Amino acid sequence: MSAEIPRILFLCTANSCRSQMAEGWLRELAGWRLEALSAGSRPTSVNPLAVEVMAEVGVDLSAARSKSIEDYLADPPDLVISVCAAASASCPAFPGSVKRLDWPLPDPAAATGSPDEVRAAFREVRDEIRARLEEWLEGGLAGLTDE
Repeated sequence: MSAEIPRILFLCTANSCRSQMAEGWLRELAGWRLEALSAGSRPTSVNPLAVEVMAEVGVDLSAARSKSIEDYLADPPDLVISVCAAASASCPAFPGSVKRLDWPLPDPAAATGSPDEVRAAFREVRDEIRARLEEWLEGGLAGLTDE
């Protein structure tokens, strides 16, 4: 790890839900200690329900935009955390020694049912991401600090 602020990139397929929520949570939980980024292997647009459920907990994603993993190949992050299995499988090789973690989470955008049931799926993933990040932060930043 360099003397600079470590850069953590959350990766999912569309960069519309899970990786956006993870980026927002890491900014909230880690503050200036870590730089939070997100991208998708096939970016689309930020899901309005991701913005809505994060706003419920005081995390503002209203200015977020979907980004491509290609945007980070020339200046790789210190750690890539894949939050879906499909993105992990299609993640390109980064130059240098970029470390990787896989945190596969269900895609809330694939949830079906009533509007309340779909929102509940988004909230469940939102809360799971926060719990994983809190554990990761408290547990010594596994993957980032491991040699």
